[in-house]
Amino acid sequence: MQKFVWHGGIKHEIGMSDAIKHECGVALVRLLKPLSYYQQKYGTSAYGLNTLYLLMEKQHNRGQEGAGMACVRLEAQPGEEYIFRERALGSGAISEVFEAVGRQVSEAQAGDNPGRLPFIGELYLGHLRYSTTGKSGLSYVHPFLRRNNWRSRNLCLAGNFNLTNVDEILTDIVAKGQHPRHNADTFIILEQIGYLLDREVERLYKQYSVEGLSGLELNHVIEEQLDMERIIRMASEKWDGGFVICGLTGSGEAFVFRDKWGIRPAFYYSDDEIIVVASERPVIQTILDVSIEKVNELYAGQGLIIKRNGEMCLSQIHQPGRVTPCSFERIYFSRGSDQDIYRERKMLGRLLTEQILQSVKYDTDHTVFSFIPNTAEIAYYGMMEGLEEYLNFSKSVDLLGITGSISSSRANQILSRRIRTEKLAIKDIKLRTFIAENNSRDDLATHVYDITYGTVTEGVDNIVVIDDSIVRGTTLKRSIIKILCRLRPRKIVIVSSSPQVRYPDCYGIDMSRMEEFIAFNAAIELLEERGEGRVVEEVYRKCKEQQGKPKEAIVNCVKEIYAPFTERHISEKIARMVTPPDCGIEIEVVYQTIKNLHKACGSHNGDWYFSGDYPTPGGNRLVNDSFINFYEKVYMK
Repeated sequence: MQKFVWHGGIKHEIGMSDAIKHECGVALVRLLKPLSYYQQKYGTSAYGLNTLYLLMEKQHNRGQEGAGMACVRLEAQPGEEYIFRERALGSGAISEVFEAVGRQVSEAQAGDNPGRLPFIGELYLGHLRYSTTGKSGLSYVHPFLRRNNWRSRNLCLAGNFNLTNVDEILTDIVAKGQHPRHNADTFIILEQIGYLLDREVERLYKQYSVEGLSGLELNHVIEEQLDMERIIRMASEKWDGGFVICGLTGSGEAFVFRDKWGIRPAFYYSDDEIIVVASERPVIQTILDVSIEKVNELYAGQGLIIKRNGEMCLSQIHQPGRVTPCSFERIYFSRGSDQDIYRERKMLGRLLTEQILQSVKYDTDHTVFSFIPNTAEIAYYGMMEGLEEYLNFSKSVDLLGITGSISSSRANQILSRRIRTEKLAIKDIKLRTFIAENNSRDDLATHVYDITYGTVTEGVDNIVVIDDSIVRGTTLKRSIIKILCRLRPRKIVIVSSSPQVRYPDCYGIDMSRMEEFIAFNAAIELLEERGEGRVVEEVYRKCKEQQGKPKEAIVNCVKEIYAPFTERHISEKIARMVTPPDCGIEIEVVYQTIKNLHKACGSHNGDWYFSGDYPTPGGNRLVNDSFINFYEKVYMK
């Protein structure tokens, strides 16, 4: 077998954190009054459409590969369209979608029937997409639509999710005689719910036909009696993964439901005018100008069902499992304007204070503190509060330790000590690397950031820079550290407000390949350096042995890769890996501890990418499969 030493897993992306693509965003709007009410009160019958646009635009950070929206009009006459959809690809997809909708509305207003406008209805569903499967194209952009001549059988679906057991679900629905057009989880979910929706309509048709109903009367009863709660409970019974699924039917029912582990987030608000659902709480607060107390979180396993007549009910679709909300939402993904997330991110920075002080030997007088990128700013504020608290304590010790009288100059000298903060690096351009050679690309990457000269005393001052996460380390080595070295500090300390990312995610974040994690690469290299390369082969063998087992019987074998090392061992190795050649400056990397992560984030304790403790059985299967893919690609060439 070919001997191998892994050297950093370089991936050509730009950004301090090697920006992670992540879970999508959803938005749902249900108007509860006639459209004329909104025309009179808000001056437009497009109030629902405008609200959806704002919900999506305020969540644009959650998906920039594509966007889509759908609308259902409740009072359409036979022969009139009642369900509308528009989708687009790219970072400007939201604008493109709503510009297209606006054009269609304007054209209809100038036509023969300006009172029946497309996309002006009572029900709206929006979606922002980030791909976590590697599949792209307009056909993969939500909402998905399943058409039927029966209004109640039309189904529109969008979600923020990733299922780990698509193969099992596919086998199950094929056994029922279905034939999905794709094996992606979204298509399969659409077909699964659609199949059960068909059966529910058929059941109601038979029941009320026997009672003598027919024609429009029968159709109206079916639409009124649809049991969406029962449908989604049956459909999702075997699902393993993290999800928030939103759906509309052509007859006006709507639903949102959350996985029983609470992995993916969803929030809702309702009053007598409107019901709104979104992936983030402050988005609803801002757009509808409501207090935090009025915006509720959908609980793990809970569903929100809206009947055709506008009645809303909350139902426990599945009993909660091991509830582990995604902590990366708190660290990185969700907007920091959320009250709780803002406080948690500050605490993450504050809890790093002691580790940082140890790394600079408590010499705050000769240390400059900063942050890169902007997403780390809130953690930076918390770090600064912790450092200032330490400095105030240090100054009080100095003052109290002086016996006898103290001169005013000495007192002023002690009291004037400050934590030094500077904007050390400024992102200047978005780099596009047109040259393929690595050396040329590295040179270009160095110029993504500008540094502020004159802020550091050469050879005397330390630099401490905080980031929200260090996952791949690529840009750290190629750009950030290189440019900070130009300031010629005594030492550079890179701080991550999150722990070491060691394991892939399988619930909606684009972190699936083991070889992309610098912590994993560090562990592999340490095993080789210690002559323990056999551990890698042994883990591979154990992973292969478990491949045929039910997912419930599988354990995470990849933990054995890290077992011989402490967190400090891994951090020290990472520091060596990201130190550029001929740097000549000591580099240290400091990571948040998992213990302090839990302390800061409280109940949002989903930490599988750090700890390897997956909340669902499918997680263990996928981490082992990810290791198998790594091993066979690298060691079995």
